[in-house]
Amino acid sequence: MKILGLDICADTIVGDAMQRGISGGQKKRLTTGEMMIGPARAFFMDEISTGLDSSTTFQIVTCLQQLTHVTNSTILVSLLQPTPETFALFDDIILMAEGKVVYHGPCNNVAEFFEQCGFRSPPRKGISDFLQEVVSRNDQAKYWYHEDQPYSYVTVDKFVNMFKDFHVGKKLDEELRKPFDKSECHKDALSFNIYSLRKWELLKACTAREWLLMKRNSFVHVFKSAQLVVVALVTMTVFSRTWMNIDDVHAKYYMASLFYALIRLMSNGIAELSMTVSRLAVFYKQRDFYFYPAWAYSIPATILKIPFSLLDAFLWTSLTYYGIGYSPEPERFFKQIIILFLVHQVSISFFRLIASLVRTPSVAATICLFSLIAIRNLKILCHFTQSNKHFPNAASLPTWLEWGFWLSPLTYGEISASVNEFHAPRWQKVLSSNVTIGQQVLESRGLNFSDSFYWISIGALLGFWMVFNIGFTCALKSKLYITNFTGMVLPFEPISISFQNVQYFVDTPTKMREQGFPPQRLQLLQDITGAFRPGILTALMGVSGAGKTTLMDVLSGRKTGGSIEGDIRIGGYPKVQETYARISGYCEQSDIHSPQITVGESVQYSAWLRLPAQIDRHTRSQFVKEVLQMIELDEIKDELVGIPGGSGISAEQRKRLTIAVELVSNPSIIFMDEPTSGLDARAAAIVMRAVKNIVSTRRTVVCTIHQPSIDIFEAFDELILMKRGGQIIYYGELGQNSSKLIEYFEGIPGVPKIKENYNPATWMLEVTGLSAEAQIAIDFAHIYRGSHLCQKNNELVRELSFPEQGSKELHFSTRFPQNGWEQFKACLWKRHLSYWRSPRYNLGRLIFTAACSLLFGALLWQKGTENRWRTGIFQHSRINLLSAMLYTEKDLLECTRRGHIRFHRYFPNSFLEHNILATPKFDMRFKTIKGLTKLFQMLQVIIEIPYILIQAALFSTITYPAIDFQWSLYKVFWYFYAMFSTFLYFNYFGMLLVSLTPTYQVASVLASFCYTMFNLFSGFLLPGPKIPVWWVWGYWICPLAWSLKGALTSQYGDVEKEIVVHGEQRTISAFLGSIYGYNYDDLGVVAIVLLAYPLVFALVFACATEKINFQRR
Repeated sequence: MKILGLDICADTIVGDAMQRGISGGQKKRLTTGEMMIGPARAFFMDEISTGLDSSTTFQIVTCLQQLTHVTNSTILVSLLQPTPETFALFDDIILMAEGKVVYHGPCNNVAEFFEQCGFRSPPRKGISDFLQEVVSRNDQAKYWYHEDQPYSYVTVDKFVNMFKDFHVGKKLDEELRKPFDKSECHKDALSFNIYSLRKWELLKACTAREWLLMKRNSFVHVFKSAQLVVVALVTMTVFSRTWMNIDDVHAKYYMASLFYALIRLMSNGIAELSMTVSRLAVFYKQRDFYFYPAWAYSIPATILKIPFSLLDAFLWTSLTYYGIGYSPEPERFFKQIIILFLVHQVSISFFRLIASLVRTPSVAATICLFSLIAIRNLKILCHFTQSNKHFPNAASLPTWLEWGFWLSPLTYGEISASVNEFHAPRWQKVLSSNVTIGQQVLESRGLNFSDSFYWISIGALLGFWMVFNIGFTCALKSKLYITNFTGMVLPFEPISISFQNVQYFVDTPTKMREQGFPPQRLQLLQDITGAFRPGILTALMGVSGAGKTTLMDVLSGRKTGGSIEGDIRIGGYPKVQETYARISGYCEQSDIHSPQITVGESVQYSAWLRLPAQIDRHTRSQFVKEVLQMIELDEIKDELVGIPGGSGISAEQRKRLTIAVELVSNPSIIFMDEPTSGLDARAAAIVMRAVKNIVSTRRTVVCTIHQPSIDIFEAFDELILMKRGGQIIYYGELGQNSSKLIEYFEGIPGVPKIKENYNPATWMLEVTGLSAEAQIAIDFAHIYRGSHLCQKNNELVRELSFPEQGSKELHFSTRFPQNGWEQFKACLWKRHLSYWRSPRYNLGRLIFTAACSLLFGALLWQKGTENRWRTGIFQHSRINLLSAMLYTEKDLLECTRRGHIRFHRYFPNSFLEHNILATPKFDMRFKTIKGLTKLFQMLQVIIEIPYILIQAALFSTITYPAIDFQWSLYKVFWYFYAMFSTFLYFNYFGMLLVSLTPTYQVASVLASFCYTMFNLFSGFLLPGPKIPVWWVWGYWICPLAWSLKGALTSQYGDVEKEIVVHGEQRTISAFLGSIYGYNYDDLGVVAIVLLAYPLVFALVFACATEKINFQRR
């Protein structure tokens, strides 16, 4: 860790897009270190220097060189923009162009080869930059040194043929033709053990890692348990023993409470899906590198969840068992704990299996929810099928679906729970029908099994648990196959930015305080004073962790946490973030773009929103074209941006797109965080040429930069050099050939002189590093503060801190470049394109809806027709059956909400859109949009409507005739309206949960809690009139209760056919009113409420997204 410079952040979490962690350079070094640890002797390293300063890269490659020579290892490294000093550390080089090897041999001979071909590297030109440009058609001519001979382009094929005739190429060919000498092969050259540790050690290591991750993610588990306690307390009071008696009337409510407990524990494990999917990427990488086998990962993931399942089962049972009033025998209490424990274990095992099989978050969510619906609703409707077999002329399920009763884990959970309760002595009272109460209840549900079925069901649940976990392990072993996919000058005002004595503090991490670090605040920037001026290109450099990006974030107003002190002025006036955002741009180190729109559309979208309204459409289009040409993106302007590391454009093209999106806004000040990281020398040179062109128009441009070549480094006019700890050690001009920088540092006693043709950037970082400071016992920051250069800079800053005579403070006639209508059109255009190009979500949910509709249609085939009604208790059963049907339809509607949560949090498109939306509060790209968050969310709300219309129409078209409801235009419309409204508010409710939670895991747990409450108060498990008075408000605010009320009442609320219920003659409409509280006259109110719910959810969603930002920087 010391070699890689990771010892200073050893106790810091890695972090991600939403949570502050280690820096980008440290993440890159962490990846390198992860691979270097172990017995491996062959390493293949791809662009390990991206995001690192040249000094750190030099140290790492030096370490690799020593490792290679000492251990006889084989190391192949691809680098972008290596400095000459780093390049000199390598023994051999492979130079490729157009997929062909141009040169493969010793580094010392590569210059000789190209001189023989007629090309020579000029003085002060890095050899690595020369090699990448000499094979390029655009740059090759400037290296031709035969002035007496005409130049003609040398193709890659010609270079390849020349290399074959070169002495290095001939030697290589001879070596490759020689057969391998087995006598030189050492018996230990190959390892015959797949893994470096014994099986027990592998299991211990994976278990320790899993336990650590669980502790770090403890908030999710605590939150799950806390909301389970809340739900249990609510359930206990809803099904309170104070109003339920031991008789055949109230027995069904005991049965409902048991069923609800099983549903709750099964749904509580759904957060396991997201946690598993989120860890699979790391698992696949480590598995493929043989860190450990799949079983070493799956066993801890399974075993360590057992205590949480036991805790959840114990909490639920201990809170509800005696509160609801189940049979008081202690053994039955503990038997119920065992049941709920196994159901919860089966649930999380099942979700883990789905995640490992599918691996794609949105598809996994869809399959998981469809499976959950099938498991639960086949069980519900099979109950009614079993019940109806006790009555004459009862329609039953198709025989081809009856297997579903026995394939559902929920079946065995309910059999064991019901047998455990209703075989108790208190339910053995004999009724007039010569059966006991318990027997009658069990028979009415098709669950009249003997006591032995309790243990049979326990065995079945254990069997499901074993099958799911074994399947999880086997799925982790399978390989994941991935398919590869392939200036116009607009008027602006030059503006300077000055800053004096800028300090930045963050709260001291807990671990540092525990280790004896007393200050409550940790200072990341100390006394930073400087200025950025128009027409001057300034470089911001320093070792990794010096605070370069932090300083830029502070100056641009992007920091959301910590404390900022000091004076920042724009054009001599105090910085006002609202106006400053109009004239500035910021190119982030992480390139965040909407993946479902093209490169050209991304730039066009930025120009549409950010260029002044006075610029006409034609001029704007021309400007977009020229920016695309300037950044060399015109040839790929029609390609989709895609997802990083997956489909779409390459990392280099994404970097250039980030710059283009900012340049097209025509800013006066632009910040670029490592614009050349991840680019090869030619691409970096292209970017820097574009940047220089921008600077030549008197714009203020500041770039953080790592390991620049001599050409790139000396393209800058001024440099701010920072040391670790956030202090400036040099601020001033570079001078011709970096002469002023070299003169300053060589003037400090003890600093070694720079070697001839040595890269000044590399030399500068080497001589000012912590080790160099310790060696010569000086503090470069202290020396700079006492230097004449610092005094000169302070005078310049003081001068720029006052406005120029005749200047005016930044002011715009309108607050935003475009009016509200133009903003709306631009955002709707982009959102429509993103949605239309997201078939995985939109087509997926339509297929999912069709599948569920067909399932429900089969389960309820022809059960809604009025002329099949009979008299007697069967009608009561049919009403319950209809309620069950609507309950199963509710599950589909609930799935749309859960699916929407997964879509917005996990589907890559919307996950990035969510990150983009989290950044506008400080992102220059979006501060210029009027009420962006409100507008963006309004568009999100609007764009959902046509898809939900199609979804509701599809569902209604399939289920309405299949169930055979009454063919009345009024009833058909009401059915469609109820389904559409419910789809709509569940989607908006899912969006609302996303906006209220920091992570998908928390959103999933919160969704499970809300889903549980909707189930409890929907009026299905317990009709509204039967809910205790202290909880009746929960029924009236439950949106699902209104959906059920609208669907049921519109279909049967006006039916005056008489039926016999409990010995009384009643009309069907009267029965609905007395039992369920559904009155036909209330349909007008129901219609308004069903419209109000999506409006309220959408409004709260927009407000929450605007006010809440969980991203911490």
